[in-house]
Amino acid sequence: MRRLATLEELHAEATALAARLTPRSDRATLVTLSGELGAGKTSLTQALARAYGIEEHVTSPTFVLEKIYRLPEGKPFAHLVHIDAYRLKGGAELAPLGFDELMKDSGTLVVLEWPELVADGLPVADVSIQLSVQPDETRLMTYG
Repeated sequence: MRRLATLEELHAEATALAARLTPRSDRATLVTLSGELGAGKTSLTQALARAYGIEEHVTSPTFVLEKIYRLPEGKPFAHLVHIDAYRLKGGAELAPLGFDELMKDSGTLVVLEWPELVADGLPVADVSIQLSVQPDETRLMTYG
């Protein structure tokens, strides 16, 4: 468990996470982010994208559900796929996003927010992270 008091600490944690993640040989790597609205799920994804050298502005895919970013040459993954499942009502709703195909590509890193809403359609996450806002406005980040 990590207590994150500043955005800089969140970025440092995301950079450390990016350094630890390695592609799987059999499928995409899945990182899930759980936490209430405003807990920092998208901020963590933005920091992770920056750590991988993505220069374009990373925004929440709440309404479009999914955004795909190409990573620069020389990075461990070819793509980062950011999915926000907040508006979904079960794992079956991942199919129109091409989720099964995405998960077949070992060069893809999938970062999925709100996994509890689509749990019946997900493989076991490679890394699951829970973020929670504390009364003093710090964030607790727990790896599961």
